[in-house]
Amino acid sequence: MPGGGSRSPGGSARSAADGPREQKFWVNTVSLDHVQLAERGGFTQADHGANTRLRWLQARDGLVFYSPRTELGPGGSPVQEFTAIGEITGDEPYPVTVDGDEAPRWRLAMRFAPCTPVAAKPLAPELSFIVDPARWGYPFRRGLFPIPESDFRTLARALGAESAVVAPTPAPAAGGYASTRSAPARTATVTGSGPTRSPSA
Repeated sequence: MPGGGSRSPGGSARSAADGPREQKFWVNTVSLDHVQLAERGGFTQADHGANTRLRWLQARDGLVFYSPRTELGPGGSPVQEFTAIGEITGDEPYPVTVDGDEAPRWRLAMRFAPCTPVAAKPLAPELSFIVDPARWGYPFRRGLFPIPESDFRTLARALGAESAVVAPTPAPAAGGYASTRSAPARTATVTGSGPTRSPSA
């Protein structure tokens, strides 16, 4: 439903007439095979292709993928890694018809940054959205959810993608003092056209 309103995690309804909002950062829990499909196509999905929470995302938002398993169902093997990272580029979700599906799947365009997948469990103590490291996997049950920018930066660094995904903080001006001029907003700018993976990915 392009152009329609959506409800953000904070509960306030938004529409295209509201204009752009501040940049946000997200985790999307997706099986590895679907992440690889998304990388090849330059898009993301949420909620198995539904056009609901996907509308929370807007252009310039940063997105990290966590893959619990290689695929859905009993045939999947555990992965438990952050497997991809990038920036949302699309303004509106778009429908795609997939053979065998009665309803279209909704997708949103994004650019992926080159990265190397990293195990999630060792990073749990460094991530504020994981309140209890002993139950580190619990937050990912939410599927798509927002995270603080500091956590996104931690994940980008762990994935080896910080320089490609997150613009550096402006350096102090000459003399050791920060410039009083207004600095441009930090933007998740992605370079490169595709991911690089370790042989084990």
